[in-house]
Amino acid sequence: MPKLTQYLPYLAGVGVALTWGFSFMFTRGALDHFSPIHLLGLRFAAAVLAMSLLRAFRLIRIKVTPADYINLLPLAIFQPILYFATETTGILLTSSSYAGMMIAIIPIFVAIFSAIFLKEYPNRIQLLFIIASVGGAIFIIFMDAQSIAGVNPIGTVFLLAAVIAGAGFNIFSRKASIKHPPVRTTWIMMVFGAVVFNAIALGQHYNAGNLEIYLAPLAEQWVAVLYLGVFSSVVAFFLYNYVLSKITATQGAVFANMVTVVAIIAGVVFRGELVFWYHLAGTAAILAGVWGTNRFAPAVLERRRQKALETQAVIGARK
Repeated sequence: MPKLTQYLPYLAGVGVALTWGFSFMFTRGALDHFSPIHLLGLRFAAAVLAMSLLRAFRLIRIKVTPADYINLLPLAIFQPILYFATETTGILLTSSSYAGMMIAIIPIFVAIFSAIFLKEYPNRIQLLFIIASVGGAIFIIFMDAQSIAGVNPIGTVFLLAAVIAGAGFNIFSRKASIKHPPVRTTWIMMVFGAVVFNAIALGQHYNAGNLEIYLAPLAEQWVAVLYLGVFSSVVAFFLYNYVLSKITATQGAVFANMVTVVAIIAGVVFRGELVFWYHLAGTAAILAGVWGTNRFAPAVLERRRQKALETQAVIGARK
């Protein structure tokens, strides 16, 4: 692998964190006008529309067959359907802070599932850095909340289901990358998300007797829906699927905790929010965790060992 391309998955991981980190600003405002399922429906509809336009203008190529939809259905069930459905329900039954702390443990489950299903075993050093990353994210969210009020046993069950769904997506995307390019995987995820969430939201509006105003909030919130649909869905999931096609699921998962860091920076820069010492401490732990998990990955260590052997061979030949 050429030297430049070695860094592309890590740059893509940073891109995912940046995109999802800024999505919180748009989501917060949009939820004042949409129910969560309604917003998800329009978000994934915008994603499908955006990819369809790119496909029509031949800016991207998507070769997909009915068999591909069937093969990638398990992945789409985990993400976006199960993940967003259980996460949203969990937040409604608990609190956003408690939900954030639960979601932050996804890398731990990814490490476990990777060992069981993919036979990708993190080494001891990686486990320490994974714990540092998870701990940093939980520390920031806990300190911001100053408590974990609003804990509800049923809500906790839903959030645990979201954690498992998020970890399951990492595993299935990693396995799917063997046969399916990232653009195909992303397209199928967006299609299933658009169909399922819009079907639920349209049913809710039909039962409420206000189906005619389904698209009305877009007049004010089209920018938020466009960002969430095009960037936070299409671009971010394409990059994440690319990441998981190039590095282990454990390495890719820790980039998700960088979303907390980006969200803090976005809040300070664009919303005038305050930053405290624990933000800096937690951010340092997250960044160190991301760096260490990828720096000490078995594949990376093996490349460094091979390079050292090649260097020694060259030196020996010169002597």
